[in-house]
Amino acid sequence: MSAALGKGLEVTALHNHFFFDEPKVYFMHISGEGSLDKLAQGVRAIFDKEKEIRAGSASPAKSFGSGQLPEKSSIDGEAISQVFGQKGDAKDGMYKATIGREVEMDGCKVGNSLGVNTWAAFAGTPDDALVVGDFAILENELQTVLKTLRAANINIVAIHQHMTGENPRMLFLHYYGRGKALALAQGVKAAVNTQTLASNK
Repeated sequence: MSAALGKGLEVTALHNHFFFDEPKVYFMHISGEGSLDKLAQGVRAIFDKEKEIRAGSASPAKSFGSGQLPEKSSIDGEAISQVFGQKGDAKDGMYKATIGREVEMDGCKVGNSLGVNTWAAFAGTPDDALVVGDFAILENELQTVLKTLRAANINIVAIHQHMTGENPRMLFLHYYGRGKALALAQGVKAAVNTQTLASNK
């Protein structure tokens, strides 16, 4: 994905097509506009990166990071709430921040309580944490959010829609990252900030 984005291509979807496949195969959809040479170089960069990764590891990785997270989480929710500028929910040493959005469906407003939201959940310790979550994004926000998350070394799990007939149209991006909790929170928040900028255009 980073190879595609770095060459000016857009990533438009990421998902699986099968159950029970081994190794697991995901399908990444791309698009681009420009000269034939430029587009071909972008696609070639994807194949080259794929070849490089496979040469480095014949078998797909089983996890991100090294080893298991501790059984008991001890995330500093106060520090993460300061990054997001709002209070989240804490439970059993884990922490979750949620930012609601709003769309209209069949004349009704649909928002945070019905799942139209961006959220980030943290587990582990301040020095070795896991972040998982969703982004609810408008189409014009997708590419910048992807680039910002990848720049923070946060992995994209899926890109798809959750609804039909909503206005404005909302896409959902699922992500997964491992590292220092504060750095992960800052990476997610940086991506949230790009949404605000895109929405103001």
